[in-house]
Order: sequence, then structure tokens, then C-alpha cells
Amino acid sequence: MKEAYLAIDFGGGSGRVIAGYLSGEELQLDTVHRFPNRQVRMGGHIYWDFLSLFEEMKTGIRRAVEKGYVLKSIGIDTWGVDFGLIDRQGNLLGNPVCYRDNRTDGMPEEFFAKVDVAAHYAESGTQVMAINTLFQLYALQKEDNVQLKVADKLLFMPDLFSYYLTGVANNEYSIASTSELLDAKARTWNFRLIRELGLPEHLFGEVVMPGTSRGFLKQEIKEQIGIDYEVEVIAVASHDTASAASVVPSSVDGKKVAFLSSGTWSLLGVMNNEPILTEAARLAGFTNEGGRDGQICFLQNITGLWILQKLMQEWKDEGKDVAYSTLLPAAESAETEALIDVDAATFQCPVSMVDAITTYCVAQGQTPPVTQGEFVKCVLRSLALRYEVGVEALNKLLPEPVTKLYVIGGGSQNKYLNRLTEEAIGIPVEEGPVEATAIGNIMQQIK
Repeated sequence: MKEAYLAIDFGGGSGRVIAGYLSGEELQLDTVHRFPNRQVRMGGHIYWDFLSLFEEMKTGIRRAVEKGYVLKSIGIDTWGVDFGLIDRQGNLLGNPVCYRDNRTDGMPEEFFAKVDVAAHYAESGTQVMAINTLFQLYALQKEDNVQLKVADKLLFMPDLFSYYLTGVANNEYSIASTSELLDAKARTWNFRLIRELGLPEHLFGEVVMPGTSRGFLKQEIKEQIGIDYEVEVIAVASHDTASAASVVPSSVDGKKVAFLSSGTWSLLGVMNNEPILTEAARLAGFTNEGGRDGQICFLQNITGLWILQKLMQEWKDEGKDVAYSTLLPAAESAETEALIDVDAATFQCPVSMVDAITTYCVAQGQTPPVTQGEFVKCVLRSLALRYEVGVEALNKLLPEPVTKLYVIGGGSQNKYLNRLTEEAIGIPVEEGPVEATAIGNIMQQIK
């Protein structure tokens, strides 16, 4: 039997339970369970199916035990900004709403009609995006939502999963930093802002740093997964980007390097010791998110492979071939010159991504793509050019330009996109690790 650390990684489209163990000095990974993560539309909103995800997580932990692993600890990471509310008895007040829900439409504009945006950024250091927790809560407050009145604690997604494993409620630093409600320098809640919003202060709990114990599995959980020993849950850098970025060096041979966490979202940035809170950083769309060891992930949030993923799902539903081995060669040989703004709101959650791209191109006076290969080439070229813009903006804010880009995460396997990116940004692109998030998660537990 092997001692193992479990990384539970929830992405926007799927989740995984990965066992990590040391063989000599080398970390070995074993994916023991994969499961889908569905967005459920109901009653005019888009929800995450938390109950199903929690059950899948337990299934994955149980399968690790059944494979003979002795569990040393567990770390959980997820996407950012979304949360659940629990009452004083610890009951979940409702399924968490997905950040792609339209309840925050217009909320940033309304909020900043009353608040100075530059002064706000100088405190929060957060890129203003309608999906951010601040605007989700602002929308709930405006509608006088009853959940806010009876809630005892706000728990971000990894906090929520950890709570129902251990019974301990707190807020991990890196995931809390995606909310736009933290003081970036103090690395704790901005209670002045919270009071101005009229939000109950008791919702916001203790902010714990990566590496902190979140307690041990409850007895009922141990019985369900089939163990009789204690297993600690560790607060890793639980925003998946922060765990992934922790495996990339901040510099190589004394030269600053950048990371691109490539998946549904693209997170492009560098690791700093302190936040950059200048007006130039705000105007360039950079955010300061928490990282391992109290570091700052200074980055841009860019719509990533979401657009391609939506296209592929649409084609799959139509019975078309969506294998990367077919689509990428077709894209390389396609001759389309069409380009899109990958961050445009029209691509956030359209009913049909094919129609959204076609309509966008026509409106821009471009000949829209027609074949699958043309659509894929359009998306990947547009992403590469957006990365070029991001690197140029990053270099203007750093003392010296970055000399290399590490592409990590699942998107690092897209060699065509990596080649387009290297051509666009003019510096070397290094691929991998693919499992950066899981590796970062587990290494924080081992440490």
C-alpha cells in the first residue's frame, strides 16, 4: 500500500481526483476518477450542481482508497469567484450560481457610478469583470435576496467542498482574492467596502493562507469512503490558477519569465512578491490574485479555449468529428483570415458559438469561417494575437521584459496554438506540465 496525497481539481467543465505519491524524489500521478461538471439552467439562472459534484468527489476519494492508497492529506482547487451560502446550522441555502449567469449584467457600471474606479483598484488590485463575487453579491443585495438575510457564512467553491468534508468554515486566501473584496496589500477582507455595500460582515470568515490545515475528515465521511484513520484537508492555493502557477519559476537565470495557464480560461502573468496597484495596471486589465507563500499572481484573465470547447460541443451534438487529431490539421491547412476579439461579451455564453462567430465577423466586415478547420484557425489565431497583446502590456508594467513563456495546463498540449503563440510574442514558449494544477496542489500538501 502506498501513501498518497489527493488533489481534487474542479474545472468549469469537468473534475478529477488525482493521487500523488513520491517514487524516490519524483512525483507520480494517478488519476483515479474523472467526472463531468454540468451547468444547469433553471428558473432563469445558471447553477452548478454542487450536490452531484460533492458526491463525485467522495466517489473519487473512495476509489483512491479501494486502489490501496493510504491517504496522507487532501487539497481542493476550483475555478474562482463563485460561492455558496450556508446558514447557522451549516445547511446550504441553494446551489451556487454559475459566473456565466446574467444576473450581474450592468452591475459594474452601476457600482462605479458611485465608486471611484481608480481608488477602488488601488485597494483591491482586481481586474473589473462582471463575473466577480463583488458584483454577484451586489446583484443579490439589489434584489433584496432572502439568502443574504439568513446566511451565516459565504464560502467560495473550494471552501464549500472543504467545509462539508471537515465541518470547518474559513476562506482560503487565493480563492478569496478573486472576489474583488480583498485589500490586496493587507491580504485580508476590505471591511470598509463590505460595509459600504451593505453586506453582512459576518459572512466573511477567517482568511487562511495556503498550507493551513482545514481540519480532518468527519467521521461520516470516513465511513462513506471506507477508512478508519485521520485524513487532514489542507488549504492549498485553492484557485486552480494559483496552484498551477506555483510550479512555474518566477525567473530563470535572473530573467523574469511569464506563465500562461491554458484551459477554459487563459491566465497570462508573472509571480510577484507584492501587488502592482497603479492606474496603468488597471487600464491594462491586470489583476493581483493571491498565490502560494503569500505571493501575487499578477495576470490578465483572457477568454481561453472556452470558445473552441463550445464549438466542439456544438459539432459533437450534430454528429460531426471533433477529434483534435482531425480539427488541428484542418485548421493548419485552412486559409481563412477571420479574427475575433476573444474577450467580447458575445462569446461569453451564446446559444450557438458558430452563429456568434459568424455574426461577429459579418458585423466587422470580415468573411466568416465556414468549415470546421476555418473556425478552429480563426479561434486559435485570435487567441495567439490576444496573448501577444497581453505580453506587450505586461512588459510595460515590469522593470524588464519577460524572456520566456511557460504554457501550462491542458491547453499546453495544443502544439498548433503554442506555435502560433511563439510566432506572435517573439520569445520562446515552453510547454507543460499539463498537470500543473494537480502538481502544484500536491506539492503544497507535501511541503
